[in-house]
Amino acid sequence: MKNLAALYTCHNRREKTLKSLESLYKSQKNSKAKFKLDIYLTDDGSTDGTSEEVKKRFPEVHLIQGDGNLFWAEGMRKSWLRALDKEYNGFLLLNDDVEIYENIFDQLFACHQYSLKNYQKAGIYIGPTEDKFLNKLTYSGSLVLNKFLYTTKRLPPTGEFQICDLANANIMLVSNSVVQEIGIFTEGYSHAAADYDYTLTASRKGIPVLICREYCGHCEDDHRDTYENFETISLAERKKILNNPTGIAFKSRKKYMKKFFPLRYPFFVFFGYFKLYFPRVYKTVILAGRR
Repeated sequence: MKNLAALYTCHNRREKTLKSLESLYKSQKNSKAKFKLDIYLTDDGSTDGTSEEVKKRFPEVHLIQGDGNLFWAEGMRKSWLRALDKEYNGFLLLNDDVEIYENIFDQLFACHQYSLKNYQKAGIYIGPTEDKFLNKLTYSGSLVLNKFLYTTKRLPPTGEFQICDLANANIMLVSNSVVQEIGIFTEGYSHAAADYDYTLTASRKGIPVLICREYCGHCEDDHRDTYENFETISLAERKKILNNPTGIAFKSRKKYMKKFFPLRYPFFVFFGYFKLYFPRVYKTVILAGRR
C-alpha cells in the first residue's frame, strides 16, 4: 500500500488528539515501508481550541468541521466520505485517544501481505491496543461465541495473525477493495456499533478481518457499565442515558442487533426497557440469578 488516508474524528479532547496525531507522524517517519499518508480529521464542534491548534501544528491535515451532533460514527463517516474524493489504497481508521506505536505500519502491512497470500484477497486489519499502564488488552477483534446470547471473546495479540468475526475500529486499516465491495460505515449509527456492523458485514461476505501479531497502540478503556447505577437515579435521567449516543445509545444498538442477531433482538429490546423501568429488580433478581 503506497497511498493511505488516515481518518479521525474528535470532540473536545485537544491534548489527546494532538498526541495521537504526533504519534501517527512519528510512526510513519520510522516505518520501514515508504508510503504517502493524508490525514482527514472531522472536528465535531470542539470548543477547546482543537481545530486552531491542529491548524497551527499540523497545517497539512484536512480539517472538516461538524456541528457537535455527529458523534463518533457520523464523524468518521464524514472524514471517510471526504477521503473518497481521492484514490487511496487503504483507509486507516483511528480513535483520537490512541497513542500509536512505531510498529503500526509494519504490523498492518504484514497483515495485508498475509491476507493476500492466504485468502487471495485484501481485507480489514485490526491493530490491537493495550492500556500500557495496567498492562492489559483494551480493544481488538472478537469472536462471536453464541449468537442468541451474544457472547463474544476479545482476542489479544499472540504473535500470530488471527481471524475474527467483528472488531473495534480504534486502529483499523480497510483495503480499498473492501470499500469497493461493501462501502463505508452504514448510516444510522451515531456513536456505537458502526465498527461492529462494518466488520461483521465484511466477515459474512467472506472478507478476512485479521488481527495484527502485536499491540499497535496505547488506548485506555473508557467504557463502563452505564446500567450500573440506574437504581440510584431518576427515571428521567435513566431515559436520557438510554437515548444518549455517548451513553447506552439504545437506538444504534437496536439497529445493530436487529440486523445481525434477529432472534435475540426482541429479548434485547425487552430487557433494555426492563432495566430502564425496573433497575432495582433487574439488579437484585436477574443479575443475582446469573451468578
